[in-house]
Amino acid sequence: MSTPVKVILGLFVTCLLVVLIAVFSVIGTNNDCVRMEAGIKAQYKQNQNNYDNMWKKFRESASVTSMYTDDLKKVYDSAIQGRYKNAGNVMMNFIKEHNPTFDASMYKNLQVMIESGRNTFESNQKMLLDKKRNYEVQIQSFPTVFVARVLGFPKIDLAKYDIVTSGQTQQAFDTKKADEIKIR
Repeated sequence: MSTPVKVILGLFVTCLLVVLIAVFSVIGTNNDCVRMEAGIKAQYKQNQNNYDNMWKKFRESASVTSMYTDDLKKVYDSAIQGRYKNAGNVMMNFIKEHNPTFDASMYKNLQVMIESGRNTFESNQKMLLDKKRNYEVQIQSFPTVFVARVLGFPKIDLAKYDIVTSGQTQQAFDTKKADEIKIR
């Protein structure tokens, strides 16, 4: 093989390698962006799932506590009425009687459930923020930024996948002012 043919063949192989590397780079960038967008969508759905589950648990537990209170009131009322209906010495019976006690552990359990649910939801919110941050860094980093733009990324509206917050929190961040928390 002559030297000019070797040079041309070498240039052709080099160009082919550069094109292959570029194509695989584009494919890899596309796959990374698709995977990251799918992760953001999935985490957002998980946040909705967690939030829904958390509120259902709260409502169900609160209704059990309410039922317990109502039932205890019925038992207490009927016990009092039964004791004093035909009693001669009401004061002596009052001193001797053993009244039903109210178990406050249900309220404590509900309080623990609320705190645990909120902590889990906060953790899910942090995961969503991390996924969005990682994706934004990915599509804005060099040289991915050029490939991502050519491929049309981001293909999702990232603002749609924001975290859930309260009106009070949103107002505090909008006004840059927050009052102290009033417990009572």
